[in-house]
Amino acid sequence: MEIFSMKELVFGHKNPDTDAIVAAKAFAYLQNQLGADAEAVALGTPNEETKFVLEHFAEKAPRVVTEVSKEVDAVMLVDHNEAQQSVDDIKDVTVTHVVDHHRIANFETAAPLYYYAEPVGCTSTIILKLFKQNNVEVPAKLAGLMLSAIISDTLLFKSPTTTPADEEAVKELAKIADVDYETYGLEMLKAGTNLGSKSEKELIDSDAKSFKLGGKTVRINQVNTVDLAEVFAREAKLRSAIEEESAEKGYDLFLLMVTNILDSNTRLLVVGEPKDVVEKAFDVKLTDDKVDLPGVVSRKKQVVPPLEKAF
Repeated sequence: MEIFSMKELVFGHKNPDTDAIVAAKAFAYLQNQLGADAEAVALGTPNEETKFVLEHFAEKAPRVVTEVSKEVDAVMLVDHNEAQQSVDDIKDVTVTHVVDHHRIANFETAAPLYYYAEPVGCTSTIILKLFKQNNVEVPAKLAGLMLSAIISDTLLFKSPTTTPADEEAVKELAKIADVDYETYGLEMLKAGTNLGSKSEKELIDSDAKSFKLGGKTVRINQVNTVDLAEVFAREAKLRSAIEEESAEKGYDLFLLMVTNILDSNTRLLVVGEPKDVVEKAFDVKLTDDKVDLPGVVSRKKQVVPPLEKAF
């Protein structure tokens, strides 16, 4: 793993989830142990679930940045690679490292780089492997953070993105952190479903990512809950917030995935056009711009690929 002497910032995607923040911390720690000068930062404030995790393990939230080129020449990306999901001035810096578990799109560099991607459930699973490859021990606190990220991304192994590597990583990290991962994991996931205090704008932005599909800008946000009815009681206001944001940011199509973490089902609210592509992708008919998708919990594996194919 090539090390650069200048300071670099390490960060995950915009609207960071637990993995985006934890993977940045874990990879920055690893790089620093290997002699680099790396600082983990975030492209947004932690969500409720991530706040729970950071408080549980007495870890500070990383500082939030909106641009990086004024302070560094080079950066390391974790948990993303697509330009529209990254920092606004990504084109003005050199990307030296990427560690990711998503599709590769809208990404190119002028110089060679270290790029490590695997189709596992979580970036932190990959980073654990990198710790081992480099013979670096994972501290107990960081182990707790990393297992939290894996539980978050795999919905405690219920997501179809889960691989045996993710399960093994959680069990290994749980021993280091001395955590009962099943009890803790459910408590952590439920902490992320405390939605009552959030505004409609906060809800539609909480875990949103933009994708370029078929020449359209498609925005997909996922909200985890234990009660679909509680979220859809706010449907009219959610629609208004989505329409307002789509007009302001130029989104053609906005999909709001509301996922029940207890039964692994998602209700989709679709705003914008082309809606027929959504119907084609999932072989469904929308009713009042909504449809239930039983067993669908993964944006990465169960929503983006069929949409891409339909477009």
